[in-house]
Amino acid sequence: MKTPFNRTRIALATAVTLTALLTGCASKSEPQYPPKELKDFAESTRVETRWSEGVGAGLGEATYPIEPALAGSTLFAADEEGMVEAFNTANGDTQWEAELDSPISSGITAVDGDLFLATRNGEVVALDQRNGRVKWRTRVPSEVLAAPQPTTQLLIVQAVDGTVTALDRLSGDRQWVFSANMPSLTLRSTGTPTAIDQVTFAGFANGRLSIIDNRSGQQISERTIAVATGMNDIDRLVDLAGQPVLTPDGRLFVTSFNGRLVALNAQSGETLWSTPLSSYHTPVLVGETLYVVDEASRLIAFDANSGNELWRLEDLYGRSVTAPAFADGRIVLGDAEGYVHFIDASSGRLVGRTHIDGSGISVRPLTDGKRVYALANDGSLEALDIRP
Repeated sequence: MKTPFNRTRIALATAVTLTALLTGCASKSEPQYPPKELKDFAESTRVETRWSEGVGAGLGEATYPIEPALAGSTLFAADEEGMVEAFNTANGDTQWEAELDSPISSGITAVDGDLFLATRNGEVVALDQRNGRVKWRTRVPSEVLAAPQPTTQLLIVQAVDGTVTALDRLSGDRQWVFSANMPSLTLRSTGTPTAIDQVTFAGFANGRLSIIDNRSGQQISERTIAVATGMNDIDRLVDLAGQPVLTPDGRLFVTSFNGRLVALNAQSGETLWSTPLSSYHTPVLVGETLYVVDEASRLIAFDANSGNELWRLEDLYGRSVTAPAFADGRIVLGDAEGYVHFIDASSGRLVGRTHIDGSGISVRPLTDGKRVYALANDGSLEALDIRP
């Protein structure tokens, strides 16, 4: 079996195929979480396809996490072979295409007229949003799966080897590199840092969250989110594979695999509340409700102030759903069979469903708060309107 990269680290694609991947072959062992079959329900949300397009060769056999990005009336998407496209969000018309000479491995970030993404050979690339022209390219220590994160002046890039690199946003010049100690076994994913002008919050496969000074690249403090306690290497995985969610009032919500969901005071590091939960997904915060998908694909809603569970949805158990998104009162999830599910954010009831493509959906649906854009693994891209 060909792995995406050859290192002493063992790459794990998803929690449901841990055993098969660790043995180095595509065996047909029973999944850890047998997927529930979909059942009919009373659909109160109607889903209409506004337009559909194709994005090159898609995400590839390794299903690289190449999430699209929105900027105004343009959607930017890419495939794993190096093609980047700009689409008009109103009708799906292609505005431009650009071919990079390196395979793409990270999600796309769109900010202030620029696009930022990364490649499998450890290169970070900046493109002009207007025409796809390459503005600069800079190499970082290793392959990058996490979308680069901007501050006013910097671009923060977290690589699979545990390094975090700060680049000048305008020139791509390297400003500093921070390195974390990594365990020998990790998930096939990388935590996405959360960056503001002063500091970067970066979670690592060692179960720890580092707060890094963006002026120097020095660690200000570190918090242990999850502790490895299992009897074998798989049980001891404690990756912080999601992105920390930072609120305007300085709260930070962090998920961990085989660990817990934690709410922190971002400034002091004080734990506000925590609850046992295993997740490798980024949560979504809507008002004072935090929505989290656990490793078994249960969607759980928490009171963000207290950590009390409000409801949980078991209907999609084992279906390898994506991280959650929010659109017009609904939580939106894709799954491994290519369905997009719509859940009432208040009650946790399934209210709508549509099918994109049998290749499956592994990246979080993108929304502008109203419309939903779903990218399937084969590159099928659909713009979905939800009614009423």
